[in-house]
Amino acid sequence: MPRISAPSAIGDAPAAAQALLQEAQTRLGRVPNLLKMLANSPPALEGYLGLRAALDKGSLSEATRRRITLAVTEMNGCDYCLSANIFFGRQIKLDDAELTANRNGASNDMQANAAVRLASKIASGRGHVSDADVTAFKAAGYSDAQLVELVLQVALATMTNYVNEVTGTEIDFPIVHKRTIQRTI
Repeated sequence: MPRISAPSAIGDAPAAAQALLQEAQTRLGRVPNLLKMLANSPPALEGYLGLRAALDKGSLSEATRRRITLAVTEMNGCDYCLSANIFFGRQIKLDDAELTANRNGASNDMQANAAVRLASKIASGRGHVSDADVTAFKAAGYSDAQLVELVLQVALATMTNYVNEVTGTEIDFPIVHKRTIQRTI
């Protein structure tokens, strides 16, 4: 059950959030509950959408960003984000074996595996990783820019996980629950 209210319609949101929610409605065909919850603070909604849009322009692929988000989200235990990211992962053709690997902190794609494993280490170590961890990521063909983007993708996933868990955002995707898993890192 939600701990705070979220606007039920775009017109019920704070005025400064309405245009942002309308843009999401146009792009997605609906306004996910996460965005409605963030609309309680128009600057928070703007910040989330801005960082997401910036990372969408980065050099990590959408599939890699989704894989990273799933690994971090499973680690953080956020059912809302698991449900949303499994839904969107399937839309970009990640199969069930890949989605399961991602939730376990890995990938069946060799290059993406390096990114997902590093993201998992960043999340579990609260940013503390070894030189060897970064070297393995770069040895898989990733750049310095992609390292920075990966860290910000971990931060974005963590932020949304925390917002949803603290506020009790109602899941508006096919429900997927966190599970106890064996990490591959």
